[in-house]
Amino acid sequence: MKLISAVIRKEKLNDVLAALFENEIHGVTVTRVQGHGGETEKVETYRGLTVKMELTEKIRLDIGLTEPFVERAVGTILKAARTGEVGDGKVFVMPVEKVYRIRTGEEDADAVTPVLVGA
Repeated sequence: MKLISAVIRKEKLNDVLAALFENEIHGVTVTRVQGHGGETEKVETYRGLTVKMELTEKIRLDIGLTEPFVERAVGTILKAARTGEVGDGKVFVMPVEKVYRIRTGEEDADAVTPVLVGA
């Protein structure tokens, strides 16, 4: 099992979610985050003061998946989130040691969505 954690532009959220759902990836947690990567620094004026904006608003998606869905999910996110500009984001794929579904007590592959029928 793997955990995909993707940081994307906030304006690409609807495109990414629609593409994931079309590819049968449904179990997604969405979090608003702030961060700084390769984007150039932005300066804004707020109430007459010049403020250097160092953090950019982004969206983080967390998706727990069984192995057969990992490449499909990563490819879907890469395609749907890409603008070709600096700041498109990152996708991290991490191993998951154990998963429990709170409602039923199911564990591991039975506890994540999606699961291949017969797997």
